[in-house]
Amino acid sequence: MRYLSEIIDGVAFTELQGSADVEISSVVFDSRKVVPGCMYVAIKGTAVDGHDFIDQAIAAGAVCVICEELPAHTANEVDFLMVADSAKALGTIAANFYENPSSNLKLVGVTGTNGKTTIATLLYKLFRDMGYKCGLLSTVENQVNGRIVPSTHTTPDPVALNELLAQMVNEGCDYCFMEVSSHAVSQHRIEGLRFSGAIFSNLTHDHLDYHKTFDAYLKAKKAFFDGLPKSAFALTNSDDKNGNVMLQNTSAYKKTYGLKSMADYRARIIENQFGGLLLNIDNEEVWFKLVGTFNAYNLLAVYATAMLLDQDRSKVLVSLSKLTGAEGRFEYIVSPNKVIGIVDYAHTPDAVQNVLSTIHDIRKGNEKVITVIGCGGDRDKTKRPVMAKVASEWSDKLIMTSDNPRTEDPAHIIKDMEAGIDPAFKRQTLSIADRHEAIKTACMFAQPGDIILLAGKGHEKYQEINGVKNHFDDMEELTEQFKQMS
Repeated sequence: MRYLSEIIDGVAFTELQGSADVEISSVVFDSRKVVPGCMYVAIKGTAVDGHDFIDQAIAAGAVCVICEELPAHTANEVDFLMVADSAKALGTIAANFYENPSSNLKLVGVTGTNGKTTIATLLYKLFRDMGYKCGLLSTVENQVNGRIVPSTHTTPDPVALNELLAQMVNEGCDYCFMEVSSHAVSQHRIEGLRFSGAIFSNLTHDHLDYHKTFDAYLKAKKAFFDGLPKSAFALTNSDDKNGNVMLQNTSAYKKTYGLKSMADYRARIIENQFGGLLLNIDNEEVWFKLVGTFNAYNLLAVYATAMLLDQDRSKVLVSLSKLTGAEGRFEYIVSPNKVIGIVDYAHTPDAVQNVLSTIHDIRKGNEKVITVIGCGGDRDKTKRPVMAKVASEWSDKLIMTSDNPRTEDPAHIIKDMEAGIDPAFKRQTLSIADRHEAIKTACMFAQPGDIILLAGKGHEKYQEINGVKNHFDDMEELTEQFKQMS
């Protein structure tokens, strides 16, 4: 239980009806989760307006309502607090309710189009390997010092987020590493958090269904850096043209990393093969288990972050050299007849090109690259033809299929993808809507030494069709097909 006066500290409100001495049992913004004694925060969403459910929340026992517009009739026994932006207020309220847990550990956020999950996961594994108690908030899963908490969003809502951070503090965690999505910034999910550092990986075409323009997407990422305190560090990729944009106007301590341009932390690729990467980091050669140029950037970002968190350089490099990446990120297996199968979460044009260019850099001769790829339904349609174009140009055989069609007809999604295929590449492309059949067909085409890439779903263990999540695991499917090869 917390007093209202405590949990609205720092919230800019225009009107308070009632007493700030009322006790609050919990904070909710979903009217279906209202319990007696709670605070209900009415948020205007894209599909539903929480203000329409204020009466329902009061009937269910809410003793305080946060809103942007007062209802026509206000109940005398309920406190009302008017604010300009309920979603923004919710972040601060949630942080206050859980006693501002982000101030009691070192919270590091990772943002960018690609690499967020790998960087956050590697940091979590690295610091635990070095003896620290840590938390992880990522697309794949959330962890509280080894205890797994299922993940539903890249960045949880403010209430769930602060509750998880509070659990980490209660269990003695020193650090938390979290992905910070552009949606989370725009929707004020990180409002009220105090970050010790921020990392920018890169920025490419994604989420334009939500942000509408690339500029709006860029500004959402930048807003994260703009809000950093002076005590934090801001680490950006100097090889990405948007890296320096992130540093403009931030009060944080500015640092850069890169493979090509001048940077505070630099690395050079010496060897790149399926077994791993040999990098020269700050004039020391180290072998890592991860593969590809994109992972060289990820590893360098992790190393630089560890240095900015005052860790011992030698211990960091030794620990980092032992680690594997996140599930569904360039995971590969080999069939009995030596076909290589790779599962990767690549679901943007840039990520698809990164994975396929890595495969081309590593392959030794005439091995064929067979790519199976789809695009998500009810999401950014503009990237569909671009992804197909990139995949067709970098593959010897391309099979377009379903990803998570959601409420869309898979055939329509594939048709959007087909529009990006140049006539010169159409003879080497197939369209098979059933993902299971597409993977099976790819395996039938493959000869010893060939490489199959299953792109788009990575760690996901489901396929969402018409609102239903059906079990589907790319690695499981590939493993089953490989068993039948001889």
